Amino acid sequence: MAALGSNMKTIGLLGGMSWESTVSYYRAINQGIKKSLGGLHSAKIAMYSVDFDPIEKLQHEGDWEGTARLLSEAARGIEAAGADFLLICTNTMHKVAPQIEKAITIPLLHIADATADVLLCEGIKNVGLLGTAFTMEEDFYKGRLSEKHGLNVLIPNKDDRQIVHKIIYQELCLGKIQPNSKAEYLRIIDTLASHGAEAVILGCTEIGLLVSQADTNVRLFDTTVIHAEKAVEHATQPSSER
Repeated sequence: MAALGSNMKTIGLLGGMSWESTVSYYRAINQGIKKSLGGLHSAKIAMYSVDFDPIEKLQHEGDWEGTARLLSEAARGIEAAGADFLLICTNTMHKVAPQIEKAITIPLLHIADATADVLLCEGIKNVGLLGTAFTMEEDFYKGRLSEKHGLNVLIPNKDDRQIVHKIIYQELCLGKIQPNSKAEYLRIIDTLASHGAEAVILGCTEIGLLVSQADTNVRLFDTTVIHAEKAVEHATQPSSER
């Protein structure tokens, strides 16, 4: 066990978007390392937690290059701190993943790729997607799932997309958990299933704070959990296996 721990890679976390979900990453990764290595092992992590407020404003202004500059600078700091690979701890900001990848020399573990790997291993081809409007509507995420991994991605109708988006930014990112919002999400999940979704991706790192598998018979895939598990796997594998 000691030898495994000494060879553990350092996980780079680009977090703070929001800090509520970054807490979930930190907890899940450390729990995964403990389960994998035992004893008193915990994860080696280099984390940069950004101030989300200016990034959220740039998102809704459509200034994605502005967000890319901020996050690329943070990513370079994570690499300089000794990280062996990087996770962007949010689905939406994978929109600027290509710019961040160009700014660093360490690998980026893409959240959509990690999620697709799990879905395909489970034999799922038709999947519903919940997330911010950016994630649900733009090709940087659902397009990657379909074009790179061959998944058929279903999204809610326009009104329901607005509901999902609003609850994320006005409630979940602020740590507010509302029963009526949970009911709306479960209704939307059921609707996606009725339209042919074999499972639903919780494609925003905050959604797992609101709904869980215990709330529905529809299979849910929480991207935060999946991404964290992939990080643990990557950190504990010998270099020759990565």
